Amino acid sequence: MDRRFKSLKIFTGNSNPILAQEIAEYLGIELGKCKVDRFSDGEIFLTVDESVRGADVFIIQSTSTPVNDNLMELLIMIDAMRRASAKRITAVLPYYGYARQDRKARARDPITAKLVANLIIQAGARRVLTMDLHAGQIQGFFDIPVDHLLGVPILAEYYLNKKLDDVVVVSPDMGGVTRARNLAERIGAPLAIIDKRRPMPNVSEVMNLIGDVKGKNVIMTDDIIDTAGTIVSGAQALKDFGAKDVYACCTHAVLSGPAFERIKNSPITELVTTNTISTTNKPEMDKLKVLSVAPIMGEAILRIHEDLSVSKLFD
Repeated sequence: MDRRFKSLKIFTGNSNPILAQEIAEYLGIELGKCKVDRFSDGEIFLTVDESVRGADVFIIQSTSTPVNDNLMELLIMIDAMRRASAKRITAVLPYYGYARQDRKARARDPITAKLVANLIIQAGARRVLTMDLHAGQIQGFFDIPVDHLLGVPILAEYYLNKKLDDVVVVSPDMGGVTRARNLAERIGAPLAIIDKRRPMPNVSEVMNLIGDVKGKNVIMTDDIIDTAGTIVSGAQALKDFGAKDVYACCTHAVLSGPAFERIKNSPITELVTTNTISTTNKPEMDKLKVLSVAPIMGEAILRIHEDLSVSKLFD
């Protein structure tokens, strides 16, 4: 093992402590002693109850709901570890919030994904570990190394074990074709694509299908499901095109607003996601199946610590 660092230490904020605990258990170490709390006015304060001097520190924190609170927790934790003389600080973001604001779609739009990257670097992070960025080019927003994990292998393994017959993988829009093709190749299934268009403003979407789903089990895949509008309308369209059962999967289950109600009332048989975002405080739903990313993230942390290849995880 590389001896440049006195020790490997893992800390977590309040966004997803269960995942952080699973990662620590995978690595066979204890979570770092750290408490993130608030003053009565909501201001965040931090207490670190152990030395991190010379340590290789990994801070696990998804910037999910409440996005701004969790982001500030992350920045304050990074700053505290830097000032406490940690040798290297890696920001581990299972879910990278603000990733959907990665370009100027209209005049005077901010590029918030880049702003957040700047904040993380300025706070003192020297490496980032994340999973399924909404846009791969966000890696280039960081002037520090970024290790980008993929959720597709976890989802593919689940569906291979499920042993569905006559499967077709479907991308719910043109932007997700690469992700859907990756899943299709891993489970040995053909690919279909939903082409959504609005013929004119305020007119309902017209959906066309590239591929054949009639009488087949369909798996729709996306990186993020937020309000579930796209995935639910896509599921209904697939049923209209003659699909047998419609399954849906994603890496990041944001599931905000009307998402749960929409999915419950939709023709989706099962929604499979990962625990990059905590579902602890969300309504229970029989259709929801959550897979853990702790083993792959734990292995990536170990490989970073030992200066081994992270890409080998996907061979």
